[in-house]
Amino acid sequence: MDKISVIVPCFNEEESIPLFYQEMERVAAQMSGIALEYLFVDDGSRDGTLEVLRRLNRQDPRVKYVSFSRNFGKESAIYAGLSNAAGDLLVVMDADLQDPPSLLPEMYRAIREEGYDSAATRRVTRKGEPPIRSFFARRFYALMNRISDIELKDGARDYRLMTRQYADALLSLSEYNRFSKGLYGWVGFKTKWIEFENVERAAGETKWSFWKLFKYSLDGIVAFSSTPLYLASFCGVFMCCVAVLAIIWIIIRQLAFGGSAYGWPSMACIVLLIGGLLMLSVGILGLYLSKTYLEVKRRPIYICREKQVNQRRGSEISSAEHAEEEKAQND
Repeated sequence: MDKISVIVPCFNEEESIPLFYQEMERVAAQMSGIALEYLFVDDGSRDGTLEVLRRLNRQDPRVKYVSFSRNFGKESAIYAGLSNAAGDLLVVMDADLQDPPSLLPEMYRAIREEGYDSAATRRVTRKGEPPIRSFFARRFYALMNRISDIELKDGARDYRLMTRQYADALLSLSEYNRFSKGLYGWVGFKTKWIEFENVERAAGETKWSFWKLFKYSLDGIVAFSSTPLYLASFCGVFMCCVAVLAIIWIIIRQLAFGGSAYGWPSMACIVLLIGGLLMLSVGILGLYLSKTYLEVKRRPIYICREKQVNQRRGSEISSAEHAEEEKAQND
């Protein structure tokens, strides 16, 4: 019997979790030959999310949870879920039911019957989203596919069922600045894409503002492309060439006609243009440098305040640790 770990990042999802659990139980009843483990990751929620998880854990021993000391972000929550899950297969899902649990049987068949290493999902419509948000989201995917070596599917979700080998490959990438959509493609493996139409949230409000999505897109560009650095360099070389040619032309015109080295307003505009390009280039360099700075500090991806999880797999812990955990459980 396959054991599937259902990893659910949560941030202020007090209302959505019970609905998600009920829907997952309904879908699981239709799937034979599997056992479920629920692993909720409380990403520093400020509502009653943690208490809901504690209550579910008391009612159903299959429900496990990890609670962060503060809000570390969804990327950290996904990493924590993959690190603590004990299943043969692992699936990452949102608690708001925008990732339809009804797709899980098809995803399971793709791995066990069709030989794929992961089954991923993508939205083919963005019904219900603000038009400007949808426009910039599509432009981001188009840009990423042009400037990076990885392929990002337009409308790709974090909703993905994967084998243990695939999950271990993701965990081996222990970088602090994480962009999971890019990491999924970077590790490779065979992936089947399953399409579905956009689904409205079951409860609560979205935690992704336009500004947060914009910052997230910048993280993706910096993490998987060095093209902005090349562009900054090319702009610098181009402006230097233009400046040299302009100086030569001014000298020739002054020598030939005299009194032609005037026009301070136009000169001021040129200085402002060059200054703006310099500031842009410095900003791009600073963005890459800041990410490097965060990486070299080697801070933990997340800090756990409280957790209730299954014992990790024996291959990931030493025999001494195994004995200590067993002793603690017996006590």
